[in-house]
Amino acid sequence: MRRRLPAAGLALGIVLTLLAAAPALAAGYRYWSFWDGADGGQWSYATQGPSLSRPADGSVQGFRFAVSKDAAAEAAKPRAAADFEAVCGATAPVEGRKRVALVIDFGVQADAPTGEVVPQQAPRTACAQLAPEATTAEALAAVAKPLRYNSAALLCAISGYPQHGCGEQMAETGAAQASAEPSGSGPGGVPSAGLLVGIAAVAFLAAAGVWQSRRRRR
Repeated sequence: MRRRLPAAGLALGIVLTLLAAAPALAAGYRYWSFWDGADGGQWSYATQGPSLSRPADGSVQGFRFAVSKDAAAEAAKPRAAADFEAVCGATAPVEGRKRVALVIDFGVQADAPTGEVVPQQAPRTACAQLAPEATTAEALAAVAKPLRYNSAALLCAISGYPQHGCGEQMAETGAAQASAEPSGSGPGGVPSAGLLVGIAAVAFLAAAGVWQSRRRRR
């Protein structure tokens, strides 16, 4: 019975360590996510950034500012439907130009950076008329300046909001932990300090268990 106690203690220590690291794994980001309009007014997480996306005539593109995960299943979606007719129905087509409907959701006050106020509560919509080869970034610039990007081409601000910050990693408490420097359409980062400490602690406990086991055999 006594020989089983060290193993049980080791298992308990590993579980507690992983639980302590869990908040770091649950961290999200404060950022503008980018969405493609899908059938039925739904949204699908964009697979490329707005500077690379070249929407066709009749497309709907959405943006949402929020604190959320950088993942299609977990990121906060625009709170308005992807409805081209509702946005561009009153804009007459022009030969040699395309129409792109934009839905810009500035999010809720709870997700706003400290000291800043959400520009408007309801999502903003606009219909951009552009050259056939224009990108989503050009469509956005036509209706929602000023825009702000970081050195990795991540969209940081639309219509000047927010004034500061860009893709900050957030803890569960909502406090910024680190600034992300991604290269894709959404934020990216490195393992948090809490997670690294947790992994190191697990490794230490495992090594201690092996040492104790060998000691008993001698």
